[in-house]
Amino acid sequence: MILNKPKITETLIELLTKDDFSKIKLGIEEIKGNITNLKTDRLGFLNIGLNGDTIKIDANYLNKEINQILETHTLERTKYYIQRLIKSLTEIKTSKINDLNLNRWKEYDDIITDSLWIMDKRDNSGAHNAGYWGNFIPQIPNQLLRRYTKQGEWVLDTFLGSGTTLIECKRLGRNGIGIELQPKVAEIAKLNIDREKDLFSKNVKTEIITEDSTELNYEEALQKIGIKSVQFIIMHPPYWDIIKFSDNPSDLSNAKSIEAFLEAMGKIIEKTYPILDKNRYCALVIGDKYSGGEWIPLAFYTMQEFLKRGYKLKSTIVKNFEETKGKMNQKELWRYRALVGGFYIFKHEYIFLFKKEKSSTKIK
Repeated sequence: MILNKPKITETLIELLTKDDFSKIKLGIEEIKGNITNLKTDRLGFLNIGLNGDTIKIDANYLNKEINQILETHTLERTKYYIQRLIKSLTEIKTSKINDLNLNRWKEYDDIITDSLWIMDKRDNSGAHNAGYWGNFIPQIPNQLLRRYTKQGEWVLDTFLGSGTTLIECKRLGRNGIGIELQPKVAEIAKLNIDREKDLFSKNVKTEIITEDSTELNYEEALQKIGIKSVQFIIMHPPYWDIIKFSDNPSDLSNAKSIEAFLEAMGKIIEKTYPILDKNRYCALVIGDKYSGGEWIPLAFYTMQEFLKRGYKLKSTIVKNFEETKGKMNQKELWRYRALVGGFYIFKHEYIFLFKKEKSSTKIK
């Protein structure tokens, strides 16, 4: 069953002409009853429209807006909320960097706008899994892609791993490019991404490049794909000297020193900066390191490499992570170690969000 959008808007417009408070409320109650009888899709959305005039709207959002109208106590306030609902149904207001309809901003209550992200466990739905040591939780690219990209745009992940970012690209209708150093890991990523069958799968393009992200000629790589630039970059590098992912000396986890790690990251930043569109965003997901009785602020050292090359820091997000493979089922042991060693247990990592405002890199 599909509710006719012109009908609901015409009814709301007609109610605005009335000055009888009780009749307006009865009209709103009737609309609410019609909506209650509708079935939502698996994501909780209603289809409103008919004959090519169909829109999708979150059922919870629509019900909240209608209930807010019903809870008003003055004619003026009631009409104000009705006008706002009409606007949300008939007008689309988006920004240059995402598809969010700001006239229905309350619809996106699952999008985090705070700088502290507390997540108990990873999303393991669809093709997502925690089988690859060191992959980040899918909620990170999901949040970032919805905020900073539009459907059909291109996303670059310079450290593909098991394919988490490109799976989210596929789910959200974004085209994705992933760079992966290890051929076997790239094969795993391809299998994972191919397993994801979702709304936009037929229209989304996915490219996996098995190369060293510090040495790749990105302009040539994009040219082979048939594009000149990307609209979002995400980097989740293997942290220096924490988890050894391979024996390859080009693997950043094998960097001989923190200086070598930062130098390699600097090369990637310089190589990818030119292919990111101006006024678009790049995200770095990274944690710190504890070694030899000292907390090493690896995340902030790496963040400085971006600032040296012309990026502007827009946000610093702290993400809590409860379930990590390294500490799974060892909570008591890690608590004991913390008490003995005089340190605090790592339960967070950082997401630095940068904006490109200049056309070229400039090392400060």
